[in-house]
Amino acid sequence: MALISIAAVLVLVLALALQLSAAAPPDHCTRYCGHLRLPYPFGIGPPDCYLPGLNLTCDTSRRGELRLLIGAGAGAGAVGLQVVDIFLHNSTLRVVQSGDVAIGANGRGLFNGDLRDHGPYKLLSSENELVVTGCNVMATLLDRNSSIVMSACASFCQDPNGPYVTAMDMGSCKEPVVGTRDEVAGYVQLTRFSQNATMDEERQRTQVFVAENGWFDRHLNTSLAGASLVEGAMSAVPLLLQWDVVDLERGRPPPNEFDKWFSGCPTDLALKICRSGNSTCYQSGGYSCSCSEGYDGNPYVNGTEGCHDIDECKRAKDNRCFGECTNTLGSFECRCPPGTSGNHSIPNGCVNLDHGHRGHFGLIIGLSIASFPTIILFVLGAIFLNRKLQHQRAKQLKQKFFNQNRGQLLQQLVSHRADIAERMIIPLEELEKATNDFDQARKIGGGGHGIVYKGILADLHVVAIKKSKIVVQREIDEFINEVAILSQINHRNVVKLYGCCLESEVPLLAYEFISNGTLSDLLHKKPPISILWEDRLRIATEIAKALAYLHTAVSIPVVHRDIKSSNILLDDAFTAKVSDFGASRHIPTDQTGISTAVQGTLGYLDPSYYYTGRLTEKSDVYSFGIILIELLTRKIPTSYKSSEGDGLAVQFIALFAEGKVAEILDPDVLEDGPREVEEVAALAASCITLRADERPTMRHVEMVLESLQAPKVRVPADLEEEEEYSQKYMPGTCQSSGRSRNFKEASRRYSLEDEFVLSARYPR
Repeated sequence: MALISIAAVLVLVLALALQLSAAAPPDHCTRYCGHLRLPYPFGIGPPDCYLPGLNLTCDTSRRGELRLLIGAGAGAGAVGLQVVDIFLHNSTLRVVQSGDVAIGANGRGLFNGDLRDHGPYKLLSSENELVVTGCNVMATLLDRNSSIVMSACASFCQDPNGPYVTAMDMGSCKEPVVGTRDEVAGYVQLTRFSQNATMDEERQRTQVFVAENGWFDRHLNTSLAGASLVEGAMSAVPLLLQWDVVDLERGRPPPNEFDKWFSGCPTDLALKICRSGNSTCYQSGGYSCSCSEGYDGNPYVNGTEGCHDIDECKRAKDNRCFGECTNTLGSFECRCPPGTSGNHSIPNGCVNLDHGHRGHFGLIIGLSIASFPTIILFVLGAIFLNRKLQHQRAKQLKQKFFNQNRGQLLQQLVSHRADIAERMIIPLEELEKATNDFDQARKIGGGGHGIVYKGILADLHVVAIKKSKIVVQREIDEFINEVAILSQINHRNVVKLYGCCLESEVPLLAYEFISNGTLSDLLHKKPPISILWEDRLRIATEIAKALAYLHTAVSIPVVHRDIKSSNILLDDAFTAKVSDFGASRHIPTDQTGISTAVQGTLGYLDPSYYYTGRLTEKSDVYSFGIILIELLTRKIPTSYKSSEGDGLAVQFIALFAEGKVAEILDPDVLEDGPREVEEVAALAASCITLRADERPTMRHVEMVLESLQAPKVRVPADLEEEEEYSQKYMPGTCQSSGRSRNFKEASRRYSLEDEFVLSARYPR
């Protein structure tokens, strides 16, 4: 604490030393030129009388007239700008110049205000204007590099054959001068539109002025009727300039750093140039100071001339105080006088609290008590009406969402069975009640597409309610697709859809609640748990049964299109349930496939479908083959890479072809099921062959897996059918050489597609 106090004292001493070292200018400085006083940082004389660039000259060359000019010596005479007003509060000058801009034979004239060569000055943006008089002529004001247009206007004469144009009916125009923070006007470019320029010049002499806003109108109004503007007194054209302080050590702030525009100055520089204790330093092209709010004076000096408190109470009414005003440092307080009450910011707003007024207050209280029952009835009526309106709005909103979510279309999809239509539509109130108004405590999961809540319906079914996060047409289309498919499917290995709600902004689906998560969770949880081979084989068989059912048993075959382990749910008994039918598609019975936009998940997507856009049942077979590999290896298909950079499918097929598939298998698999493992591996390899027509059907896959589960109960007919299937789709199960040749060929073809398997990404 002692060190902090010492540091604070040193800072104060340094600040005081800087301010004392930059005290007011010395007494030998000239502070007047005629009747015009020069406030510091301007000055005449030695360099210690002014800040850099703000030196002025008191010109005595004209007998009986003193003129204060910008700059010094011959330079001041060259720039020709006479100072008539200096404003410290906004860092501006009012100067006058003689006559208009002289235009040369090339149509170009030097604006007598190339100010950066005579000090830190520039035209005050939007406070000056370019004035042009003449016939059929345009003037353009450019910066000193002739690269930026700061203003332009054109003047026309309506009657080309008319008489000499006078000051009252002459052609003229004026436009504001606009520039960025560091541009300085330098040149005027004149362009004539008429081919007879001589006639235009005779009718009225062209003149170009840069002047303070409003000067030209005032000058024109005071001119005599019929007098030419050329004949008027044009010896004092006023301009408003902006000035700043240049720090000789740092120079100017970078001109293109607009984020520092009007930002604070460095601390040491602020103490150096803003000497008053109640002043603030700004960056404004260079640097400038101003008195803090509630203070007035000269921020560049200390002492009595520096920033001092403004007594706002001297002009209380101008400050909207019509009560009792008390001045404070930098501000003021206003209140109603004692014995009065009301609004002190308006005339006569403070009212005396005498007995008469108290009597009025009593009358008001009495009337209020008498009207109290009416007020109560009015309030109750308003509450009742408001609730009724809210109920009506809620009803209209539900109908709007129902239509928006394709409720009518959904009814058409299930209209062929009335029991389905009645069962599938669930009111929003029931789902809100089932989830305690979607309480976060009921949240059991979520992902990129939505949030899942656990709830209990009125019929006591425990459900998982899926609520989408966003409202997009694609999500609504997938929602309708999923309802249309699941409403007509009843299989123990397909997740059951109890119903849907269409009355909310986003569609809601109510599924049977599956308690043990997904197959992906089971296989890849950390730390890993042991999974028996019998359970893996059973789960694979149940998935195969569900897909075979979708492909063959329903009236119109369904291709799931996004089979992956995260879409396989597991219930309390670890029974597999296929879920998420948003991407599924019907395939008519008279067609082998349909052409559609490619959709799927990295690592599971059928390469044949990707290349051709042709969706068939064999696309699900490929994805199922990847799940078989995932069950055998416990590797994640979407992220696995071998040491050679191969994906899971490529690595598996290569090792199987070489007879080394054991290198990639899960150790638990080798311990529990050595006899069936090779057959399941061969089945997986046949499912993921690149040519879709060489893959088995899901019905054949189901039969093979069932035979591996219960080999002792197979009948001769089953064995005969399986042998025929094995010879067609799995030759390696009978002849090792044939298997090796088949899968070497598959491995070679896979190497051509490896880049696709590793890099493709699809929306789901």
